[in-house]
Amino acid sequence: MIAVTGANGQLGRLVLKHLAELTDQPLRALVRSPEKAQDLATGQIKVVRADYNDPSTLPASLEGVERLLLISGSEVGSRTAQHAAVINAAKAAGVGFIAYTSLLNVPKSSLVLATEHIETEQILQQSGIAHVILRNGWYLENFSGTIAAALEHGAVVGASGDGRFSAAGREDYAEAAARAVTGNDLTTRALELAGQPAFTLSDLAAELSRQAGRDIPFNNLPEAGYSGILAGAGLPEGFARAIADADRGASQGELFNASTTLEELIGHPTKTLSAAVSEVLSSARPA
Repeated sequence: MIAVTGANGQLGRLVLKHLAELTDQPLRALVRSPEKAQDLATGQIKVVRADYNDPSTLPASLEGVERLLLISGSEVGSRTAQHAAVINAAKAAGVGFIAYTSLLNVPKSSLVLATEHIETEQILQQSGIAHVILRNGWYLENFSGTIAAALEHGAVVGASGDGRFSAAGREDYAEAAARAVTGNDLTTRALELAGQPAFTLSDLAAELSRQAGRDIPFNNLPEAGYSGILAGAGLPEGFARAIADADRGASQGELFNASTTLEELIGHPTKTLSAAVSEVLSSARPA
């Protein structure tokens, strides 16, 4: 049996779709609130409560599970403890293999968002459970807000300078996770999963200009200035700082990786920047 944590999230739902296509074995969707995820249930998929913040729910949710996909939590600042609770429960339940969604270029990354991934990777190593670490690059969907704001205000804004993003679509990372957790390679390893080709925010601005039919430049800002703009737009201050810090890291090459492992794992090219821009433009047009 394969279980997926955070199965009601955007990535988790896509992973379950791919798992159902790849295997006939029973699947368990681990969610915080089962009543909100009953649409996931099928003859193959059982929805079970598993709350990162309530470790007492974890042992029963992992009973009989052979392989586990641990999708990193979304509560920045709480994730190390949450992940540790899942890993400890998995060990007690006899789970034989874990796949974990980490971040590109960990453990060398200096990004604020990398800290809890670094700590979780260490906990996995210490657990003795065989595991594969899926070091995901930036999601192309992360740029949807940037593109929408650029259409409204006439400029792509960021703090990444000439730094390149090895980004791919959420669907690409979901398929990779499904293939990793169902595959025959159960050795402990780390995979750098990078979208190809990489691009800068200047490249994004040029592609957006091309598709929108008007000049939309890239306005590179200091990290603090970009963080202030994000906070002013309504993002929580801590999250705004983390996003600006990610751009700072990108400017230093920390969100770039030349690895082609992601495309090799899924067996096809990753989603392109052009496609991502097109999707946002399509959604912005009146019906």
